[in-house]
Amino acid sequence: MGWSQPWLRDGDLKHTFHFPTGECTITLEDVALQLGLRVDGLPVVGPTMFDWEEMCDTYLGIMPVKGESLVGSMLKLKWLRDNMLPLPDDPTEEQVHAHCRAYILGLISGVLMPDKSGNKVHLMYLSLLTNLSRTRYYSWGSVCLSILYRELCKATEVGTRTMGDCSSLLMSWALYRMSYKVKSSIN
Repeated sequence: MGWSQPWLRDGDLKHTFHFPTGECTITLEDVALQLGLRVDGLPVVGPTMFDWEEMCDTYLGIMPVKGESLVGSMLKLKWLRDNMLPLPDDPTEEQVHAHCRAYILGLISGVLMPDKSGNKVHLMYLSLLTNLSRTRYYSWGSVCLSILYRELCKATEVGTRTMGDCSSLLMSWALYRMSYKVKSSIN
């Protein structure tokens, strides 16, 4: 039985897994405890229409090529790696901040909220990283959980073979909440 089979979405506003032993779901508490992410605080929202080249130039210190490394509002992670690594010797404060933003974008797209392709990040998140001292006030855990819910709902659609999500959250939650199943299968 795959993960998406017991995940009911039609008319199920609770976003729960339905097993013979009962219902269970991933909660904000799970996100906070297992990923250490804030689940209260400022909402993670940003512009969806913007001059993304200008934003990259301003906050990353380099402008991507539109249509090649920048597709719409999505920036290719390969471009980030190729252009932001390594940090130069004796960097300025602004270079350190730009590299921090690039690193956080990589974490967002590679670990917390990857899309199906696994190789792009939405630049909406860069707008939230303009002031690095404010990033800790955002509710990153809430958006991580909502994206996982959305991807689990999409995974129930016929023909869906992959999903973008926070798989580390899903796996750690399953191991913690359903450890009785793991123990019984080992014995």
